[in-house]
Amino acid sequence: MAFQLEDIQATKTVSETSENKSPSILKKEINWFNKPFANKIKEDFYTELSVLLNAGVNLKNSLELLGKSQKKKRNKETLIAIANDIVSGKSLSEAIEKHKSFTEYEYYSLKIGEETGTLARVSEQLGHFFARKNEQRRNLVGALTYPAIILSTAVLVVVFMLQFVVPMFQDIFKQQQVELPSITKFIISVSEFVKHYGWFILLMLLGLFLSRFLLKKKQWFKQTKDSLMMRIPFIGDFIKTVYLSQFTQAVTLLTASKVPMVNSIQLVKQMIDFYPLKTALETVEQSILTGNSLSSSLSQHKLFSDKMVAMVKVAEETNQTEFIFDRLNSQYNIQVQQRSKLLSTVMEPFIIVIVGILVGVILIAMYLPMFKLSSVLG
Repeated sequence: MAFQLEDIQATKTVSETSENKSPSILKKEINWFNKPFANKIKEDFYTELSVLLNAGVNLKNSLELLGKSQKKKRNKETLIAIANDIVSGKSLSEAIEKHKSFTEYEYYSLKIGEETGTLARVSEQLGHFFARKNEQRRNLVGALTYPAIILSTAVLVVVFMLQFVVPMFQDIFKQQQVELPSITKFIISVSEFVKHYGWFILLMLLGLFLSRFLLKKKQWFKQTKDSLMMRIPFIGDFIKTVYLSQFTQAVTLLTASKVPMVNSIQLVKQMIDFYPLKTALETVEQSILTGNSLSSSLSQHKLFSDKMVAMVKVAEETNQTEFIFDRLNSQYNIQVQQRSKLLSTVMEPFIIVIVGILVGVILIAMYLPMFKLSSVLG
């Protein structure tokens, strides 16, 4: 084999030490707040880079052409800086290493492509990787946007009724001195609680939302968040499918570059920022190092389905790892698309039913004393 991943890791460790850079910065999978080289930019960058390299354009000129095509100044400056590093004698992987917008997964993938002479192919595969990742993100956002709007509207309606409608009925009941049913007393107590502590609750929810951005780098916060998300019915299974799709696609890319399976697991573990999968891959890596096969190592975790384990076992027996993982990735992509549509379809009527029940309970609680009052007056 033309490369040794251990040598690559040793080189990167020395470089990080000399530059005082924390490797955790490079492990970020998703860039927020319009940071340079978001996943959509990376999709276009790697796809266009592979086209230029396959057309015979050298790396320096390719980067300069791509830099000129960038609309945002920060992206353009990043590509110009990378091109200048190429001119000074650095490789592409070394040039992107100091830019925090690029992950370790990209660094290692490009380094392997350079060592094996398949940089154009690796760039094309990275373009496909980010294309599918962006598509999965769009599916997830599309599936949750409309239900989120409905849920927000429903919460506002219920709060409005508790804040303004219920007190109106409460005044009438006090004036008429009507004996209130238990359900009416409960709704009135909820209304008074919202009336006195509504702003406090709103500020607390806003604080929790903002604290997410402050705590997102904390390991315990990631573990808690991912564990809770996995427990949500249907949504947890959908999120698991999204990350398994990313896992199988990454393994397909690395096996196509002839990376040993242990090293592939190590790289994918660094790239995927999903605690249940990362933890599972850590134990899978240790199991493989003790002499177990990949299929038997995967079978020890419920996160990996029996179907995946069976197909991986077939891949090991037939030496078709790249083909099998590519097929698994296609199947998971189809599942992500189907479940994203189903998620939107199921959540919409479910939220409407919940809202209908809440509004109905409030109305019934308010009108029961009115019926009693009308019978007394009659």
